[in-house]
Amino acid sequence: MGDRFFPNEFPDFVAETEEITQTATATDPLLKLLSLPYHKTAESFLRRAIDLKDKIVKETWLRTGGRVKDFTLYTGSLGTAYLLFKAYQVTNNKSDLNLCIEIVRACEHASRDSGHVTFICGRAGVCALGAVAAKQAGDQPLLNQYLSQFKKIQLPEGIPNELLYGRSGYLWACFLLNRYIGERTIPSSQTGVITKRIIKDGIQLSDGRCPLMYEWHGKKYWGAAHGLAGIMHVLMEMELKPDEQELVKGTLRYMIHNRFPSGNYRSSEDSEADRLVHWCHGAPGIALTLAKAAKVFQDEELLKAAGDAQEVVWNRGLLKRVGICHGVSGNAYVFLSLYQLTDNIEFLYRAKAFACFLLDRADNLTREGKMHGGDRPYSLFEGSGGMASLFFDMINPNEARFPGYEL
Repeated sequence: MGDRFFPNEFPDFVAETEEITQTATATDPLLKLLSLPYHKTAESFLRRAIDLKDKIVKETWLRTGGRVKDFTLYTGSLGTAYLLFKAYQVTNNKSDLNLCIEIVRACEHASRDSGHVTFICGRAGVCALGAVAAKQAGDQPLLNQYLSQFKKIQLPEGIPNELLYGRSGYLWACFLLNRYIGERTIPSSQTGVITKRIIKDGIQLSDGRCPLMYEWHGKKYWGAAHGLAGIMHVLMEMELKPDEQELVKGTLRYMIHNRFPSGNYRSSEDSEADRLVHWCHGAPGIALTLAKAAKVFQDEELLKAAGDAQEVVWNRGLLKRVGICHGVSGNAYVFLSLYQLTDNIEFLYRAKAFACFLLDRADNLTREGKMHGGDRPYSLFEGSGGMASLFFDMINPNEARFPGYEL
């Protein structure tokens, strides 16, 4: 189990005072970085984020001559566009926004024949991000074009319910449009029908122990990418009726009561392997969903469970990978989410610790073969794009959002 992650040797908490930076004990460069006042560390995060963003643009866009093979947010060019949009939000550099729009145009062309309809892995992500970027640029004709294309997307028969390829992933794109463009951009009459279908399917597959249950490729997954956590996360964006709320809360409580003794969560219903501490499978993605549920339902049991899950991430979450799907970058968002929910500075410290680990050591560990840079090393979900996203989000931690998951 330990071969998946580095031992967490950070102190439980390091207060940010000028005196700590001057102590003789802080000889480790990583600990020196961690003890800096936040605004100083943020300057380092920003410099590294911009450097990474520029390199990613060079490798994924300029070197290809603007050709798009993989258009998705997950591993493709839309991830580069998303990173540019995040950079624009932080720095207000219009050239980043303009390049984002240029890349989305190419992704729109490349995605026209795609049968995938979600935000992270499908055409809905292209049209939604295109519309949001056009809105920011004040380009009304382009905004109208992307909204028109989005509204033509049809959910195919037999589509699953999960986040990466299913109904939940399409709904998430709808909610993104409503947040950035306007509340009724995609009306509740449309999203409500899809929500009811998701709930209906969940009830039908339930065996009575868990109120809602779903399958993807024959497995009853629990995690954020393909299972219960991701679906519940999206359902909570809707104004649910009391009985529907109870179905969601009951599903989350079932997962809590059947987690591993270690506090980690199963990857799927029948799994007994307590190995994965990822956003996609395991405690990190479920912690994000529990934090959201604690906020939506004002429920102390769910808040405690979110706190318990983040302890697993703290202890076993320094993964030997850099990305956000199954790496250190994604796991850091757990602490940012709980910091936003509770205002507890110790959660911000933990996010800073994971981010400083990447800032100080990721490059060397990757070069030495001790850390995996991702099968697609410049991508948003597997590679350095996710690390750059985290560094940008560390500048304004109250505004941090896990890409394609938190709104």
